[in-house]
Amino acid sequence: MTRQIRCPRRWVFVLIMFGCALFVVITLIAMLFYPGGTMTDPTTSGYSFFANVLSELGMTETHAGQPNTVSRVLFTVTLSLTGVGMAAFFLAFHQFFVDTRSGRILSGTGSVFGVVCAICLVGAAFTPIDVQAQWHFALVTCAFGAFAVAALAYANAIRREPAYPNRFALVFDAFSIILLVYLFIVMLGPPRSTPEGMMLQATTQKIIVYAAVISVLVQSNGAARMLKTRQSESA
Repeated sequence: MTRQIRCPRRWVFVLIMFGCALFVVITLIAMLFYPGGTMTDPTTSGYSFFANVLSELGMTETHAGQPNTVSRVLFTVTLSLTGVGMAAFFLAFHQFFVDTRSGRILSGTGSVFGVVCAICLVGAAFTPIDVQAQWHFALVTCAFGAFAVAALAYANAIRREPAYPNRFALVFDAFSIILLVYLFIVMLGPPRSTPEGMMLQATTQKIIVYAAVISVLVQSNGAARMLKTRQSESA
């Protein structure tokens, strides 16, 4: 019975890893199809890694008024799938920390905020920044904040679980530090309305988004290996 239960759960984490890699690949492809234009210079051609934010991939039209159909579809699909994968990860990850009261509380808190993050990501995918900017920014901000709480909660849950390697807590710690630096830049750095501010925020935003995806990929890999080991021991 144990073997029948754990094997499917391990493949959940394997699929999440695949989804994380797919997000990186599809967003890079979407950049190739972006017609061009930045907030500070609508006349530019193509996507600028240092002057366009990721959310601009999901715009219905570029800043110059050109249709952005292919890039938008790719971005909407991959961000939605990432949200679903994020929810699956946090719901499945909870299983490792249910043996103690503190583990259940911390992992439960982490999973709740992780699912909130996932819902916000799906919502952001369907609220283009050029059409519903206020909603998009609110959902993205909520997603980042919820992920930060989830990461910190799970970092502490991992430290309190003797059977789980502490090195995985450091992954969430590192992400939380990067996120705090990003939020500091957003709140106190130069505004996006200036070329310097846009370059700084566009670059750091990509770092934090891909860091979040990589952290989930690393955690999923660790969880899959843990389940495989337990399965072997119980066989």
